[in-house]
Amino acid sequence: MENFRKVRSEEAPAGSGAEGGGAAPGPFADLAPGAVHMRVKEGSKIRNLLAFATASMAQPATRAIVFSGCGRATTKTVTCAEILKRRQAGLHQVTRLRYRSVREVWQSLPPGPAPSPAPAPAPAPGEPAASLSVLKNVPSLAILLSKDALDPRQPGYQPPNPDPGPSAASTAPTSKRSLGDPAAGEGAAKRSHPGPGEGGAGRTA
Repeated sequence: MENFRKVRSEEAPAGSGAEGGGAAPGPFADLAPGAVHMRVKEGSKIRNLLAFATASMAQPATRAIVFSGCGRATTKTVTCAEILKRRQAGLHQVTRLRYRSVREVWQSLPPGPAPSPAPAPAPAPGEPAASLSVLKNVPSLAILLSKDALDPRQPGYQPPNPDPGPSAASTAPTSKRSLGDPAAGEGAAKRSHPGPGEGGAGRTA
C-alpha cells in the first residue's frame, strides 16, 4: 500500500455489521426524547467532550446521554463515560459492544521519476486514477448513561456507583500524622541516646 493513499472512510450500508442507520443513536432504540449523542473520534479532545456532556446533563430536560466510538476511539469513549459518572452520581449504565463495517477508499499516487530509462506510461488525460476499496470490521462501543432507572436484566447493565463516604477523605491526613509520629519519636530517641565518645567523656568528668 505504499503506492496508495487513503482518500476517505465511509460507513458501510446498514445490515453488514454497521452501527444503526436510523434516527436512534447506535444500538439503543428506545431512548428518551432529547437524549444527547456524543460521537467520540480518535482525534477528539476529552476536555471538549466532557464540557459539553456535563453542561447537557446538568439540564433537567436531558435524561440520558450516549458515548459512542469505534476503532482507536473506544478507549476515549470509556474514559469520557467514567469521568462523567464521577462528576454526576446516580447514573445507570448500559454498555454495548458491536462491530461496524467501514469501507476505506484508496487512490494510487501519481508516478514519480523512474530510475529506469523506460518509465511507466502515465494515465491518459481524463482517465480516473486507479483506486481500490477495502472493507474492514472494527469494534464499536456505545455506552448509555441515564438518570432514569433501566432494566437491570438487560446485558451490559451497571447500577449507579455508591457515593463515596466522607470518612474516606478524612482518614488520609490522620494516617499521615500517625505514620509521622513514630518516626519523630524514634528520631528523638536516637538523638537522646549518647554515642560511644559522649558516654566516655561523661564518665571521665
